[in-house]
Amino acid sequence: MFTIYGIIWLVIYGHFQQAEIKHKWEFKSELPFNGELRKMSSSANELRASGFVIFRMVCNQIEYLLLQTSYGKHHWTPPKGHVDPGESDLETALRETEEESGLRKMDLHIIEDFNKTIKYNVRGTPKTAVYLLAELIRLDTPVKLSDEHQDFKWVPLDKACKLVEHQTLQEVLKECSTFLQQNRI
Repeated sequence: MFTIYGIIWLVIYGHFQQAEIKHKWEFKSELPFNGELRKMSSSANELRASGFVIFRMVCNQIEYLLLQTSYGKHHWTPPKGHVDPGESDLETALRETEEESGLRKMDLHIIEDFNKTIKYNVRGTPKTAVYLLAELIRLDTPVKLSDEHQDFKWVPLDKACKLVEHQTLQEVLKECSTFLQQNRI
């Protein structure tokens, strides 16, 4: 039998599927790739974020967009943010990219064959971050920063890895580079 809080919780999170009825819930979000739906899962007490690694081609060289936060240690990162309830990783990546950089879906060519999931802890809480890949369509498209960021740079892989302090994010950038080279994008 459900309590009033349980019913409210089910109404709010009713779109999620119940994995088991043994005090453990598992949530699924759907992310389309290659015309199919892949399920990405995370537990109820885990933080989840999604974003794009955005690149552009300048004089046959790949440059990556990094944003510098205006808070904390002012670290550099691709646009990303927390997945809202009911939102897919792709929807989150599009929303966060527009909010943080001003780049909209129409400004990007989304590379559907690439996604990279990393896991780490934030103040003792497990976090999953999903990175998708997108190319800026027009080089003259301006980046418009939100208040969350104070600077941005378009940089090649080696400089991007120097700006990004976390090794797991450096690996994501390297995997993007390898993917782009292997697929001649």
